[in-house]
Amino acid sequence: MSDHSSGKARGKEPTPVIWSGRATNRAQWLLAVAGGGCLALGIQLAFGSPWSVPLLMSVVGCLAAGLLILFGTVAFVHVAVKVDSETFEVRCGHMGLPRRRIPLAHVMGVEFDPSITPRQWGGWGYRWRPEKGMAVIVRRGEGVVLRLGDGRIFTVTVDDAETAVRVIRARLRAAATSKTP
Repeated sequence: MSDHSSGKARGKEPTPVIWSGRATNRAQWLLAVAGGGCLALGIQLAFGSPWSVPLLMSVVGCLAAGLLILFGTVAFVHVAVKVDSETFEVRCGHMGLPRRRIPLAHVMGVEFDPSITPRQWGGWGYRWRPEKGMAVIVRRGEGVVLRLGDGRIFTVTVDDAETAVRVIRARLRAAATSKTP
């Protein structure tokens, strides 16, 4: 790990035009397999037995649980973050949903957090806690913490969060100097 107290060592590095990063949690594929198993069980029950009311309830329960588990986990297997000249964008899963775009004009500050855990946020996924704000958590580890102009906080776990923080700070400095007369 590197020293975060001094930005002198990295001060001369050029800022990329577009920074992108991602984080992945391969362990969530196990949950997706469990969801697929629930779906398979529901389908097997639906076509393998004579129909009755308890069977119908079991089939509907297995299919609903399977779909919720499968799509709920696949949506948060990975997260992709992109920082360009105007926005900070977070896209989740293979379809990129849910997606959040935050204009850098709304960002008041940005911090690097070296140890974000799902336990701090109540699990994986798109999270909200009144005292902490909103977050996209796909794994434990480093992440970016944005302080927004309306007082809210947005956190996301992403690989190479240090570089993302450096790029965002450079964008914020450039915007501040261009606004001063």
